[in-house]
Amino acid sequence: MARIFITGSVDGLGLAAARALLADGHMVVVHGRNRARLGAARELLSQGALAVVGDLADLAQARDLADQVNALGRMDAVIHNAGVFTGAAILPVNVIAPYVLTALMERPRRLVYLSSEMHYDGRPDLGGMAWDGSRESGSYSDSKLFVTALSAAVAHRWPDVISHAVDPGWVPTRMGGPDAPDDLSLGHVTQAWLAATDDPAALRSGGYWHHQQRREPHPAAHDEAFQARLLDALHGATGVALR
Repeated sequence: MARIFITGSVDGLGLAAARALLADGHMVVVHGRNRARLGAARELLSQGALAVVGDLADLAQARDLADQVNALGRMDAVIHNAGVFTGAAILPVNVIAPYVLTALMERPRRLVYLSSEMHYDGRPDLGGMAWDGSRESGSYSDSKLFVTALSAAVAHRWPDVISHAVDPGWVPTRMGGPDAPDDLSLGHVTQAWLAATDDPAALRSGGYWHHQQRREPHPAAHDEAFQARLLDALHGATGVALR
């Protein structure tokens, strides 16, 4: 039985991953933006899931969320699932929060970051980014390139941790919209699998995955110079260093 924390897990793909992992006998920690949102996860809580709360758009709450999870004990895996598609919160939620949680939580054995096929359209340009969400700056595609590079940077710097990024497909969730063309039933499978499987392919860190197949990400994701610039920018924006 693994201990697995999933951000943004009261609806959409996070909820589906939590259900699947609970059904497989794992201990799951779900996360909601506030206590009212946890009502959507009552089914999971009744089955033994634990819950933590925090608004990932707020740096102080992201830091507090790391403390809440650490108080529960070291996780075996973390799925950084939470994300937003539009608005000024794109960078705080999609990039800053995964970075802060990665840096401040006790190191798990595995880390899984939700990326997107749209990361290929991202720009490896860190200039002018409002990391605090004070204004709209980076696009969704930019944010997904940054988090894919973060995943690869963690794989490079932490050889004792298995770190992967996942494109779940464009699926009809609340964020993806009702007309999304991909299969919703497959949207959570790869990240749940990576969090718990003993398949040798999944134990080789540094992958970018789509439907349980490794793919080549944007070239910037594995560019160590870009990774270093990104980590420096995130450290400067948060005051939190990735050791």
